[in-house]
Amino acid sequence: MKNIILFAIALLCTGSANAQLPIESYAQLPNMSKVSLSPSGKAVAYLQNYEGNLVLTVHDLKTHKKNYILQTDNKTIALGWYDWASDDMLLFGANYTKVQRGVKYTTSRLFKFDLKNPTDELVQINRAYRNEIPAQFQDDVISILPEQPNKILVQTDFDMANKPSVYILDIAKDRREKVVRARRKISSWIADQQGNVRMGYGFEGITAYYMLYDNETKDLTDFYTFQARGPEAIHILGFDKDPNIIYLTALHNGKNALFKADITKRPLLPQLIFSDPDYDFDGSIIYSHDGRAIGFSHSNLDNSRVYWDEDRKLLQRSLKAALPSYDTVVISMSADNKKYIAYGDSDQDSGTYLIGDRETSSLAGLGRLYPDITGDNYLGKQRVSFKARDGLEIEGYLTLPKAFDAAAPTIIFPHGGPYSRDYAGFDYWSELLASRGFVVFQPNFRGSFGYGFDFFNEANQGWGGKMQDDLQDAANWLIAEKYALKNKICIGGASYGGYAALMAVVKHPETFQCAASFAGVTDLESIVSRARFFTNKALVRDQFGQDTDKLEAQSPVNYAKQINRPVLLIHGDDDKVVPVNHSRDMVDELEDHDKKFKYIELEDGNHHLSYQAHRVKTLTEFLAFFEKHLK
Repeated sequence: MKNIILFAIALLCTGSANAQLPIESYAQLPNMSKVSLSPSGKAVAYLQNYEGNLVLTVHDLKTHKKNYILQTDNKTIALGWYDWASDDMLLFGANYTKVQRGVKYTTSRLFKFDLKNPTDELVQINRAYRNEIPAQFQDDVISILPEQPNKILVQTDFDMANKPSVYILDIAKDRREKVVRARRKISSWIADQQGNVRMGYGFEGITAYYMLYDNETKDLTDFYTFQARGPEAIHILGFDKDPNIIYLTALHNGKNALFKADITKRPLLPQLIFSDPDYDFDGSIIYSHDGRAIGFSHSNLDNSRVYWDEDRKLLQRSLKAALPSYDTVVISMSADNKKYIAYGDSDQDSGTYLIGDRETSSLAGLGRLYPDITGDNYLGKQRVSFKARDGLEIEGYLTLPKAFDAAAPTIIFPHGGPYSRDYAGFDYWSELLASRGFVVFQPNFRGSFGYGFDFFNEANQGWGGKMQDDLQDAANWLIAEKYALKNKICIGGASYGGYAALMAVVKHPETFQCAASFAGVTDLESIVSRARFFTNKALVRDQFGQDTDKLEAQSPVNYAKQINRPVLLIHGDDDKVVPVNHSRDMVDELEDHDKKFKYIELEDGNHHLSYQAHRVKTLTEFLAFFEKHLK
């Protein structure tokens, strides 16, 4: 085992300080991703980047034969997910774009691939019948039924729009049997580890609720009701092997924590399992192949895992001993627990997949996410914090150029969402910009997820206010700490980050010399108005408010006259999250006021830069823009 592990370490640590890497090294889609072992451990499936196309591949580990199941450039079709239904059958969901009443939206379909009888054609299953609604989402699998080979549990709204029924779907025959009919109060269903539907979730306005489902009487009964963004909110993560025990998240001392509860008892009495005094619980339950809950994940932990299962604890300790400089986690396991896929990263490696065999005590490299970004070419992030003007502590991640020794041109890069956050792992934006000599800071401004209920809710109707001021305070802290040069600071971002970049040169032009926005929100009133086409319109109205004057005051599109800093705008015309009109309208206003800007529209581009050529183009333009105005 020692020699094999040393070989694996040598493979992992290859990479040295070379000449400057090309932009494509950072902007390519991951070389390998979404790796999963078959139940027997005889094959491994993964997404492989081939000339900018993602190819869903199944690799037989004994014969080394490969089946290429789906190839996509993420334009006309995108792979949403895949999973093993059995050793011989792979399921996957594919996403498409549709347009209705001028509104673009995503629709999905379910496909199968039979490894014993492969075909060149995609085989769709779970289709709508003639008398049924052509449901928007047809790939929602809620259980791969453990005791019924080739059968799965799917929920699809063939009967009632946006209200799914549940079906047992025979994968081999593509026939389904309805087992739970649609209910007007239920938007999604939850099955236990035995494959029985036990609970439904729904919402009305901003009120959400879980209801218990009785498989014998077919009755629904109230279980728990709460305000969707209120302090009593819970989120059910899944069932235990014991079908009456659930795992859930709820507030504990102001932060989300992990609990379990018995659904047969009233009132609901959650039992605390884990809480982090500094951060919200952000993980999930880890299950074995036989449906046992064997641990949980959480980002602010060594190796981001806690195991209850003794055998998995032993494996985790063995991996740490073999690769002490790596954070390594098991992400996929064979049913007999003998073979596994692990993922590891370190301060010298942006991310590597490994394959292990416990019978032979072997561990070998399988593939890297970004093959060029290793060794001294990988800069990594530092977690730092500063105090905002009102004394609130704000955390963020700092990426420094190689051989940094003095204040340098700096880019503030706020994340999207804003109900999300940045983490310490690899980020292609910050790595590219820092590789070109920029200091990059990604602050988790108020409104970000992860720092407690009060911190998170600062984003509600708070766009352009204190959460915007946090970005200027971040810049001032960087200057005071001698990371940044005054008058050499720009700001950039995507989605909400693009909004924040534009508002920064509206509100704080004395601090920021330029702003770059990809797919940025520019008109909050438009966001609220567009929500009327979707089922979550009440939640959107609650998030932003409906005060027209306030929404206009929070929108960059209304401040073009005041912008006197260079602006870069990039937007995809197939963006279904933030429609391209946000940037087009901003361009019109900037043109009307004869302002300095550059606009690039990406044909068929989406919100996530999932088409490789668009990612290369966007990062190239961002880099050139910052170099022009900061160097």
